[in-house]
Amino acid sequence: MAAKQDEEITRANILETIDRLFYRQGIRAVGVDTIVAELGISKKTLYRYFRSKSEMIEAYLRGRFRPFPVDSDKPPAEQILSNFAWLERSLSSKKEYRGCAYLNALAELGEDERESRDLAAHFKESRRLWFRDLLSKLDVDDPDTLATQLSLLVDGAYSAMLTRKDPSSTRAAIAAARVLLKNAGVGLAYAAPQDSGSQPAAHRDPPRKSRQHRIA
Repeated sequence: MAAKQDEEITRANILETIDRLFYRQGIRAVGVDTIVAELGISKKTLYRYFRSKSEMIEAYLRGRFRPFPVDSDKPPAEQILSNFAWLERSLSSKKEYRGCAYLNALAELGEDERESRDLAAHFKESRRLWFRDLLSKLDVDDPDTLATQLSLLVDGAYSAMLTRKDPSSTRAAIAAARVLLKNAGVGLAYAAPQDSGSQPAAHRDPPRKSRQHRIA
C-alpha cells in the first residue's frame, strides 16, 4: 500500500514539473534531460512512468483540461456569461501568463506529434461545442455560428492578455458576448463582473420582442 502511494506521489510530482516546464518554457524547448535534472531523478525512473516525451505531452494537455459543467441548474445564457467571468478571474490570478496552453501546443507541435495536436485541438473545440449545446436550448437562429463567435472572443481575450498583460481587457470580451447574445434575441438579467471593491451593479438587457428568454 505504501509503495503504491509513493508511486502516485512520484507521478504527481513528475506531472507537476512537466506542466510547469512545458508551459513556461515551451514544449519543444524542454527536453527529457531538462525534466530529469529538474526532478533530480534518472531517465530510467522517468521512463518508468512515461515511455516517451509524446506521452508526457499528452499527459500535460490532459492535466490542464477542466470539463465544462453539464446539466447545470443555471439558465444557458447565464452559464455562458459565467464562463466568461471565470475566464477574467482566471487570467487575473495568473502571475506568469504565457497564453493558452492548447493554442501554444498547436503552434509548437508538428505533424510528427499528430496525436498530441489532435488532443489540443479537441480540448480547444470542447468550449465551442459546450457553447453550441447551451445555445441550442435557446431560440437562436444559428447556434453553431454564434458558438464560434463566442469562442473567438475567448481566444481574443487570451491574446489580449498575452500582448497587453492587462486582465481587465477580458471585460471587453464579456461585453461583446452580451451584445452577441442580446442581438441573437436572448434576454439577459445577469450581473456582469465588476472591479473589486466596487458595489455590484445589475446589468439588465431587455429581450427582443421576438423572444422571451431571460436569466433568473
